[in-house]
Amino acid sequence: MILPLRLEAVAYRGIIEPLSLELGGGPSTIILGANGAGKSVLMRLMHGLLAPTAGKILWSGENARRHQAMVFQRPVMLRRSALANVVYALKIAGVADARRAAMAALEEVGLAHLAHRPARVLSGGEQQRLSLARAWALHPEVLFLDEPTASLDPSATREIETLIRAFDAAGTKVVMATHNLGQARRLGDEVLFLHQGRLVERASVDRFFAKPASPEAAAFIKGELPWV
Repeated sequence: MILPLRLEAVAYRGIIEPLSLELGGGPSTIILGANGAGKSVLMRLMHGLLAPTAGKILWSGENARRHQAMVFQRPVMLRRSALANVVYALKIAGVADARRAAMAALEEVGLAHLAHRPARVLSGGEQQRLSLARAWALHPEVLFLDEPTASLDPSATREIETLIRAFDAAGTKVVMATHNLGQARRLGDEVLFLHQGRLVERASVDRFFAKPASPEAAAFIKGELPWV
């Protein structure tokens, strides 16, 4: 087990102000905030893609990177088939029988019939499902999602949300950044609310929307918070 994850006075180049928090297993965590609030940077810090300029990021277990995965707003597809994209990720992770595991993952996300199609000709929703297949095949303890449906139509968004719920039901800790309030209500258990790089509020989803504790959160919920 690599959780809990602890951030101790973590800061990053003036984009993230010093913050401390702990994330445990179980409930899905939604990082909310307007554009420019620092959501993506915070997730990249947690995942290890960025190194903090101050503070420490501590996982409980060893080899934390091997037990987590991250899916981005714009999927990165290799110039090869959908199946080969998943196989490549599994081989990098040292998974035995990568082809079998990759096909099973494609089945889980409903892409088995497109296994041999070039990944880069898939639709936006299909590419995002392929990204989730790569993550699913690794059976991560923690899954970071950075605005995974921001550029998708409503139908594709519903498909992705269904898959996110499947990760949650399978026991994966889901940490997702979004500015979509409806999505936060549907998928989240708790909210971390960022404003201009500061962690302004942490609360259950129900409490956050029913009784926000900060004026910034209240304004964001009402759509009155300026986007920066």
